[in-house]
Amino acid sequence: MSNILECSSLVKKYGTKTALSEIDLIIEPGHITGLLGPNGSGKSTLIKLINGLLVPDSGVIRINGMTPDVDTKKIVSYLPERTYLDNSLKVKDIISFFEDFYDNFNKEKAYDMLNHLKINANDSLRKMSKGTKEKVQLILVMSRDAKLYCLDEPIAGVDPAARDYILNTIISNYNENASIIISTHLISDIENILDEILFINQGKITLKSTVDEIRFQEGKSVDALFREVFKC
Repeated sequence: MSNILECSSLVKKYGTKTALSEIDLIIEPGHITGLLGPNGSGKSTLIKLINGLLVPDSGVIRINGMTPDVDTKKIVSYLPERTYLDNSLKVKDIISFFEDFYDNFNKEKAYDMLNHLKINANDSLRKMSKGTKEKVQLILVMSRDAKLYCLDEPIAGVDPAARDYILNTIISNYNENASIIISTHLISDIENILDEILFINQGKITLKSTVDEIRFQEGKSVDALFREVFKC
């Protein structure tokens, strides 16, 4: 089985600033990976490269063996940090649009998650709070049968009461041949669903390890290790 993601000597610059430097990375199917680092470390840049929104300056990136393009967009489901949906639309209209646009979108799954989170499909986004909009966007992303899910701060604006359901939604709505990359600052909230973590700082991956290895070798949680490594 092919690796879901492969990066080799990946470099991305913004003018004279190097955002990512010589990134070497492999993510296999069936893993939930936490992409963790301080602000400006390169997390969002890497996610945008995976989604074909940016082009590397050098190096190689492969999604399921392919260079990011229109074909990889069919197998990558992306949750950006900021809401991109049209506020004037009703949720049911957005679901219809996703169903028409993505062959792998499951409308029944989307409505089931809406019901669990008590979101009315007849409401327009304009009437919703920021947190509810983020829930809708996550539902749309997780209702696709993708091979790779890239979630940039999926629970940042969500109330604590809904986080457990959302995290359970994340782990229960992808198959064993898919993988998930989660970028977040709320490490303690997601740590229990992660298989492995990547620490990234100043555009370089400084640690790649399983969560179990960290707990066994370091004798501490991922959150505690993160606070120690990146303390101000």
